[in-house]
Amino acid sequence: MPTPDLFFGSSAMAITVAAVVGLLVGSFLNVVIFRLPVMMERAWRRDSLEFLEQPADDLETFNLATPASRCNGCGTLIRAWQNVPVISFLLQGGKCANCKIALSWQYPLVELLSAVLSAAVVWRFGSTPMGFAALPFTWLLIAMAVIDLRTTYLPDILTLPFLWLGLVLSAFAVTGVSPTDAIIGAAAGYGVLWAVFQLFKLITGKEGMGFGDFKLLAGLGAWLSWTELPMVILMSSLSGAVVGGCWLLLSSRGRDTQIPFGPWLAMAGWLTLMWGDTLYRVVFGYS
Repeated sequence: MPTPDLFFGSSAMAITVAAVVGLLVGSFLNVVIFRLPVMMERAWRRDSLEFLEQPADDLETFNLATPASRCNGCGTLIRAWQNVPVISFLLQGGKCANCKIALSWQYPLVELLSAVLSAAVVWRFGSTPMGFAALPFTWLLIAMAVIDLRTTYLPDILTLPFLWLGLVLSAFAVTGVSPTDAIIGAAAGYGVLWAVFQLFKLITGKEGMGFGDFKLLAGLGAWLSWTELPMVILMSSLSGAVVGGCWLLLSSRGRDTQIPFGPWLAMAGWLTLMWGDTLYRVVFGYS
């Protein structure tokens, strides 16, 4: 029998609500994932032109709300009924209703991932303060991971609020991490990858990762505590090395090809939040 839930009557209802909310949030995450990198590149270009004292580009307003969503092929505006998470994609056969160009599978996959992980968070923590906090933790990680996977960007507009939210919540005893451990975790997370970056650059003369990775691990340290960073670093490094190595072999790309590290940090951080104690027992033999 489902356990009682303070807000929704039963844990089954809470999990269902979380899944539906996760679907809706996933639809918005797709907007962020597709538009935020373009917004960043436009801002960089605008700043460069201003520095060079060149006339600014006369471009239409482009942000998360404007212009309205439209097909990349024919430019037809996307109507409300065509924006229903997952369902619209399936009903249209994964194609634009007007020009029949194939739509990106990223849309339903991100929506489903957001729904499944949101439901898992509420199943794990319930509708508790930690459960509610773990939802934005999850959504931000999804957005950052997919953006990094697509573009190798980890935007400050996502990594820094992620970091500060973890620190603030620790001050209110929401995450179960003391403010001291959260601050040390943030500093250690940033410092460890910064040190690796500097050592790699000293040895090879190349930059092995971006500063966004430092900020993401700092955020994970703030949320999880410095004590959880060894597990995060171990899991992300091993998974990134194995999957990245296989991808390079199968794609016949050179060793200089950039492989995003953010998705592996995000995956390791989420798993550690959910089952950190179990992972420590399995990997290190203690809790």
